[in-house]
Amino acid sequence: MGFADDYFNYDIARHEMQVIRDDGVDRHIRFQPPGTMCMHFDLLTWPGYLCYTGDMGTYVFRRQYDMFQFFRRPENCPQYRMDLRYWAEKLEACDKGDGFEEFSAARFRANVKDYFDQATADEEDWTEERKASLWEEIENYVLGRVDDDGEAGAFLAMRDFEYDGFQFTDWGRDCKEYTHHFLWCCHALEWAIRTYDAAKESAAAIDA
Repeated sequence: MGFADDYFNYDIARHEMQVIRDDGVDRHIRFQPPGTMCMHFDLLTWPGYLCYTGDMGTYVFRRQYDMFQFFRRPENCPQYRMDLRYWAEKLEACDKGDGFEEFSAARFRANVKDYFDQATADEEDWTEERKASLWEEIENYVLGRVDDDGEAGAFLAMRDFEYDGFQFTDWGRDCKEYTHHFLWCCHALEWAIRTYDAAKESAAAIDA
């Protein structure tokens, strides 16, 4: 599943920050549009932990003493990209309704095709006619199960598939992707901490 920054920016366009508690690493910061809780979220931190909770679910991360520092975008890094895999590894708890990963039919299909291509790469053993016949069977009896039977049906069909000496053995491929809610949460974390830091810098400049 892709994630569009434009939609996220639209979702948080009117969000304002409310500081409920800000005592070192003990923080409670709320972000919401004025007059409504639509798409709101709270960030709570205590030593070693950060909890994101709101309309997009609840996720708890654990890594270092100040978790705002963990999620901060590095300075002077124009090619910065969030390390979602690393962030997901630091999850201590995640939303009961949506989790952080889900089965991806598109990724499953791509992995099946890649496995097929590698397994039939020997042109002497696998003529174009033989490969075409095998691929037709895979499409009918494995890939054809994805839309109707989902993850469980697709993997059962792949496990039981055998045609012309071909089987899916030693699979070991990841067919999951991050959920929309988890991706939204991660973008919200990065944006919210930048917003918080900018407000702190502005306040410090006024007091100076």
